[in-house]
Amino acid sequence: MSRVGRRAVIAGMGALPLTAALPSVGARDAAFWRGIAAEYDAPRDVIQLENGNWGMMARPVAAEYARQVTRVNRETSFYARRGMGTDLVAARDALAGALGVPGAEIAITRNATEALEALILGYNRLKPGDGVLYADLDYDSMQAAMESLRVRRGANVRRIALPEPATKDALIEAYRAAFDADPRIKLLLLTHLSHRTGLVLPVREIAALARARGIDTIVDAAHSWYQLDFALPDLACDFVAVNGHKWLGAPLGVAALYIRAGALDRIDRHPLNEADGRDDTQARVHTGTVDFAAQLTVPAALAFQARIGRARRAERLRALRDRWVGQVRGVPGIDVLTPDDPALHGGITSFRLNGIGDVAGNVAVAKTLLDRHGIFTVHRTGVAKGACVRVSPALFNDEAQMDRLVAALRSMARGAV
Repeated sequence: MSRVGRRAVIAGMGALPLTAALPSVGARDAAFWRGIAAEYDAPRDVIQLENGNWGMMARPVAAEYARQVTRVNRETSFYARRGMGTDLVAARDALAGALGVPGAEIAITRNATEALEALILGYNRLKPGDGVLYADLDYDSMQAAMESLRVRRGANVRRIALPEPATKDALIEAYRAAFDADPRIKLLLLTHLSHRTGLVLPVREIAALARARGIDTIVDAAHSWYQLDFALPDLACDFVAVNGHKWLGAPLGVAALYIRAGALDRIDRHPLNEADGRDDTQARVHTGTVDFAAQLTVPAALAFQARIGRARRAERLRALRDRWVGQVRGVPGIDVLTPDDPALHGGITSFRLNGIGDVAGNVAVAKTLLDRHGIFTVHRTGVAKGACVRVSPALFNDEAQMDRLVAALRSMARGAV
């Protein structure tokens, strides 16, 4: 297909049905990805390379959200009590379909933190003296939830530092050694893709080791879903939380909790749900009134991403990451934290500049990137070997912007401005 023809297809993608296929393109097909980038209202006064906090809605998704907000605002309880429940179940089922699991096994939550809190604090198989395990790259709130099990359940809480630099074998061995060190470990938290460095864990292999020892695994997939190419069955885990307002590009306030049907009894129902007799995944959370319009927009976000394709999207994000990492790896003064093994990274990757590992130093690095070079990134803390700066490109970014980052980092590493 010619570039003109490809642009025409992309320009009309808003009218395509969910099952329509876009042209076969690779991660570096410039015309195709310019068309995708044009579907976003990206900032023009800064290069936005901090897309990990939450993801920008594409124009058709934002338009659908606005339409749903108008409807919910206009019809209020007339709609809420006469049909919205059916529409919300349809949105949930569409989300479950994209995850590759039955609708009854998921519940929509407001964020992955809420979902993970329900899993960690609701896990009921711990006895006093049992062990729980998490790592330095896990999300701060989830580390706090695991630590709270010391008081709540009398658990022995163990924390490990993941190897840096990492390899697949070294990561698996780190967890194997932790299991060997405490045979009473019963609960494990794994972050599929770390928000701190972008490191991707071999979740399936680690969880299999845990399962063989009678250890249950809770997976934080907030950053991996729609950044990597996978469905929940690929992880082979009973308890998973995902986020919809990060890489899926749904409105803020959409995430999901997954509990495999056969493992439902290991997670307590939320106390506010115990009286109604309901015993399903939804009974494990109690959100009260939520942004209904955000949940109703989920099918539009799924449809937009389906037109790009799961593998194609993951390949593009990885290619943008590789564009800058490939040019600075090995440059004196620039330490790239995430390995180049494609199984161990997605689009997110963090770096340290000139050996700076303190928080204030990395705040300064990110500030210099913004003030002097017009590039927005964010510092990250909590990594065992020191703080760092995170780069998280999105589908609206391009190779020229990655090259701008390379030039800035090379300049900063030399001590220039």
